[in-house]
Formats: sequence, C-alpha cells, structure tokens
Amino acid sequence: MGDLHYPFRLSGTGRNPRSLLDRLVTRYETYKLMARVRKRRRAIEIVCLREGGHRPLAKNDIPLVFNTHNDIKLMPSFLAHYRKLGVSRFICVDDVSSDGTREYLLSQADVDVWRSPLRYRDARRGREWREALFDRYGGDRWYLNVDSDEFLIYQDCEHQRLDSLIQVLDRRGEKRLAAPMIDMYPIEPLGSATLGTDDHRMPWEIADHFDGAGYEIGYTKRAISITGGPRKRKFAHILELIKYPLIFWDRNCSLSVSIHQPLPCERNFLEISGVLLHFKFFSDYREKIEQAVSDGQYFDGAAIYRKMLDDLEKTGEFDFADEQSVRFSGSRQLLELGFIAAIPFEQEAAQEAARQR
Repeated sequence: MGDLHYPFRLSGTGRNPRSLLDRLVTRYETYKLMARVRKRRRAIEIVCLREGGHRPLAKNDIPLVFNTHNDIKLMPSFLAHYRKLGVSRFICVDDVSSDGTREYLLSQADVDVWRSPLRYRDARRGREWREALFDRYGGDRWYLNVDSDEFLIYQDCEHQRLDSLIQVLDRRGEKRLAAPMIDMYPIEPLGSATLGTDDHRMPWEIADHFDGAGYEIGYTKRAISITGGPRKRKFAHILELIKYPLIFWDRNCSLSVSIHQPLPCERNFLEISGVLLHFKFFSDYREKIEQAVSDGQYFDGAAIYRKMLDDLEKTGEFDFADEQSVRFSGSRQLLELGFIAAIPFEQEAAQEAARQR
C-alpha cells in the first residue's frame, strides 16, 4: 500500500501520476493474466426464468447486472434507486434465494432473472455468472455491474442520470468508473434498525452512518487498492473495497482474476468518481451472519463471517458508533469530504450544445 490516505481532502487529488515504466508493467501484467484466463475459461450453464427467454437489449438501454441471495428487504429500494439513475434493464442471477427475492424479481417487468446449477462459490464467487450474462446480452456497451446490497453514488446523482455520466466518461476516453464500497451502519442499536419490503425509505435512512476517515489507498500493478472502514476498525478485516461498477464491456474484458481487478488492468487507474454505499447491517444481521457461515459460499470458507460471529457471541451486539462516524446526507457531502472527485457535467453539456449548433 502507498502512504496516501483516503478520502482525499483536496480537490484534484486522487489520480495517481503513473510513470511510463508503471504503465508498461501493468500492460505486461494484463498480457500474463489474459493468457492464464484463456486457458481456464469454461462455459457454464445459466437458465433464464422469464417466460419466452431473455429479451435482447436495445441500443439505448442502460443495463445493470447483479447477483443476489436472500435480499428481499433491499429489492424495492435497490430497483427504485437504479431506475431513478436511468437503468432501463436489470439482469440478475438469483443464487437459490428462499426469502421471496426470486418471486419478487420475477414480478418486475424490467428484470430478467436467471438461475444456475452452480452456487456462488463454484462460479468463482459469481464472476462466471456475470461474464456469461455479458456474453448473452452482448458487448461493446456500458453496463452497471454490482451486487444487490450496493448503491452507486456519484456527484449530483440526485439530478444527473447515468447517460450524462457515460457521456463524460466517453469524452475522457475512460472505460470504467472507480468506486470503493463504503460500509453503512446505524449508530442506534442494530436490533431496532429494521428495513422491510413495505418500507418506502431508502436504506441510508436507516443505516445512515459511515466512517469518514481511516482508509488507505495504494496503487498496485493491476489496479487501485483501498482498505479500511468499520469492518477493519471493529474486526481487523483487511478487505479490498475498490470496485468498478460502471464498465464498458468488450472482448478484451475479463473478471476472472478478481471483481476488484478487472482486465485489462490498464483501464483501472482512474480518479475515484463514485462510491458504492454497502448495506450489510440491519436488525437481521445476526441471522445473516449465521447464514453466511453455514452456507460457506464466501471467501476462505466465510472466515470473515466466522470471526464476526465469534465477536458477536462475546459482545452480544455490535456497536459501530465511533468518533469517525459521519451521518450520510448525499452526494455533495461525499464530494466535500473528498470521497469522490468532481464530474464536469456542466462542461459536457455546454460542449454537447456547441456540437449541436
């Protein structure tokens, strides 16, 4: 890791000045990794549950690919959030949900639900599902690529839709948006932090705090790396937080190495222009942790969740409140705190108007 701290407090920081040697090393790393990926890539079975099969994407569709497992409480707000951002199609692999998630998604006209005989772990933690879906729906286009507990936030997302963001990225020649996961939590007792399917609140109205400091950023030969947050502070979990949730998918892309280090690596070194608000901690947190441990689908046999369960047995309840805790108020706050970089929407609009004249 480098000696930089995140969030960046000064506007304009965050884009790592990479030398020619750095770029050459990264390009060679991509070459090596792609050779490995080609050797071990395999076709996997996925089945569309929509009557009549999946529908092709239209040229102007903004599709979102996601995996889910027993996340019914988040589904209404998840779909509402991304619809407001301009997502027109949702493409989901449901990993044997038993809480009504699958049935709810099947009732939504803009959602294609898929299933697979492979579980999450056996599909290389869902990465093979995602690649299979990209293959089915077609490349050379932008996709959102998230999990069902991740909510993308970028500057002025309350008013600026994804098509405007994509125009900015296209004009810059960028093929991805870099965004770390920021764990959200309530500072009230977790047992009272209830979110239900009939609840019209967004999850950040309940799990409404995040750590405003305590992160570190570094640059490897493959990607940006960010660690920190409440799970590191509370449980000493060193988790990789960076993701690339908005991605232009073409034949050169692969997720086989890691969701945190998509290929080609050369596209991964960007300003941090978004965050993924990450929602794990509500009143059902004990049940979710126990389920993760018994299911064994997560990395290293769900070792992280085993540690959390051990801590829970000792303490009785988690309390995330800390002097670093900050109440979430919107994208402007994240911009002012240095979590996200400014996006020149007005400049792009002016240039587009000039082109039309």
